[in-house]
Amino acid sequence: MNTISILDYKKEHQPYFEKFNRAWIEEWFTMEPLDEWVLTNPEEAILKDGGKILMASFNGEIAGTVALRKLSEGVYEFTKMAVDGNYRRNGIAEALTYASFEKAKELGATKVVLYSNTKNAAAIKLYEKIGFDHLPVENDVYARANVKMEIDLTRSAPFYPVGTAGQTGEKKQQ
Repeated sequence: MNTISILDYKKEHQPYFEKFNRAWIEEWFTMEPLDEWVLTNPEEAILKDGGKILMASFNGEIAGTVALRKLSEGVYEFTKMAVDGNYRRNGIAEALTYASFEKAKELGATKVVLYSNTKNAAAIKLYEKIGFDHLPVENDVYARANVKMEIDLTRSAPFYPVGTAGQTGEKKQQ
């Protein structure tokens, strides 16, 4: 059985955090100065101001990551979501997403926002399925961002148990 585990970020995870995110950014876009700084300095860029980074392991191997960057009181940016190409289509992105919501709630978040691009249609479809709503995009965050979405964590949203890849189980209301 394939097992997904969600782990809190440790300093030794930085090479994975950078590698997984660098791969998709460089494949589809151009590495921006903000990306470079965040990927090489996640403790300073994400954790120092109250954010969190989660890592996913698949059958014991580090396979994915996502970060929550604190924007303001109660609002976090869902950012730097990446799954290693060898582990895609195993439910890791969805597991990381739901785990990030739980972590955001623990941090006192009421809203989570994200920035994306229409080139990443599969991710946008996942975010819509999970309950993110589209918002107008500001043009000063990421040059590549042409999509902005938000989820209100205070309303009922579908949350699935994290554990077994491909077996998300029944919806449960939080």
